[in-house]
Amino acid sequence: MTITTAHLLRWTGLAALIAGVTFAGIQPIHPPDVLASVTTSAWAIITPIKTVMAMLFLIGITGLYARQLHKVGWLGLTGYLLLSVFWALQTALIFAETVLIPPLASVAPAFVEGFLGLVNGHPTGIDLGALPAVWALTGIVYVLGGLLFGIATFRAGILPRWASGLLAAASVLTPLAALLPHAIQRFAAVPVGVALAAMGYALWSERREDSPETLSGTATRPLRPT
Repeated sequence: MTITTAHLLRWTGLAALIAGVTFAGIQPIHPPDVLASVTTSAWAIITPIKTVMAMLFLIGITGLYARQLHKVGWLGLTGYLLLSVFWALQTALIFAETVLIPPLASVAPAFVEGFLGLVNGHPTGIDLGALPAVWALTGIVYVLGGLLFGIATFRAGILPRWASGLLAAASVLTPLAALLPHAIQRFAAVPVGVALAAMGYALWSERREDSPETLSGTATRPLRPT
């Protein structure tokens, strides 16, 4: 298969689709963020899946932005950069959950409980260095990135507007989930996952012709919005 711009965009759409479905589907089955969970088989299965999911989101969001590059303007660029920062930081944090936290559970349980306290909202007071600041930053860029990217995508009208509207609305309402018990807070991520999966599916299922710069001598047709 010849690698073209259209093919690359389609595969980034598939990455967003898989990541979005995983993000939404993993919330009901995620083990509790407590010390007893980190040495369980469920933790050993879920956290590597989350690591791959975060990396797929980085690829998928890049494709979603590239597809509507000339339509979303600075608003879309800002939202894309914020979401990219969020998923880059999440990749690092989830990787730590996968590789570092389980072996530390027996030798440094206080540190592990402090790390998990960032997630479950029950800080232990242990010194975690810059981690609390990094965690706070992820919350800010998640909300602002989803809101701005959702609004820009809705205005562009290339990807499904219902999905972009859902992304914006779900992102801005996410802070309200902090008022709920942690086990229920996770479900606030489901609409965001559904929205990104829908946009990814739209990009993946779209049929496009490459530009003349990509395929020399190939005629192009106007892009048809999904």
